[in-house]
Amino acid sequence: MWRLIKLLFFLVVIAAIGLVGYAYIADLTPTQQRVSEPVTLDVD
Repeated sequence: MWRLIKLLFFLVVIAAIGLVGYAYIADLTPTQQRVSEPVTLDVD
């Protein structure tokens, strides 16, 4: 029983480290650039 608790604790620690690592490394935000295009309005 004690070995099962230690295994579950180990898995929780590994999962927490993996989640923190993913949060830091996987921040793959795309580069942004401003796009402007002239618009012709047809007002009569």
